[in-house]
Amino acid sequence: MALLAAGQAAAWQKNPDGTTAEEKANTAKLNADQLAKAQAETDAYNARVAANAQQEAAAQSTFLEETSAYEAEKARVAAMSAEERIQWEADVAACKAGDKTRCAHPESKPK
Repeated sequence: MALLAAGQAAAWQKNPDGTTAEEKANTAKLNADQLAKAQAETDAYNARVAANAQQEAAAQSTFLEETSAYEAEKARVAAMSAEERIQWEADVAACKAGDKTRCAHPESKPK
């Protein structure tokens, strides 16, 4: 009994900073709880940042693939157009030189 009373008395004795052992223990528990909460929030934030970075990388990759496909199609159409223009210019030159088989034949108007 005396030990219990001595322990309780020690718990209520003030430390040099004016706090009791119980207050220090409660403060330590609150600090530990807050640290755990802050760590959980930090972990959740870091997970969101990583997910956003992964989503952004996927979107960037898709954009680059689509841009590359667009540029390839644009180059293909430009090359085809250039070939058709070269052929047309050759046909015009041949027609002017007298090769009537290479002249454009106007479509007949419907009657």
